[in-house]
Amino acid sequence: MSASPEALVTAAARLLLPAPGTVTTLPPGLRARAAAVLLRMALDQALDAYWQRVTPSMTRVGKHRMLCLEWYAGHDTARRCRTTWSALSAACHYRTYELPPRPEEIHGRLREVTSLLTVLRATGS
Repeated sequence: MSASPEALVTAAARLLLPAPGTVTTLPPGLRARAAAVLLRMALDQALDAYWQRVTPSMTRVGKHRMLCLEWYAGHDTARRCRTTWSALSAACHYRTYELPPRPEEIHGRLREVTSLLTVLRATGS
């Protein structure tokens, strides 16, 4: 059983901004990377749900669903999905020669994913 996109976004928000008084043993960069993974999963699930409503056969091929999104959801939504997914994907990958993502950067992506969840839920209905 998988968590809903909204639950994943909530979990990512808790990683980025722990409750006051919470003891965090993970450094901020690691929490930001984990939040990026959760946010990318939420965006993937929202896209799957969108395509399930619009045309179920599109959920089988990940690359095509992003390319065709422009014709179904509009240019702006497609561009936002592509750039957000790409940025989150880059933040998810560990590279020894790069610093981890900054929590502020991922927090901005959290706001964008939250907005995209709303847009994808409203379009294609």
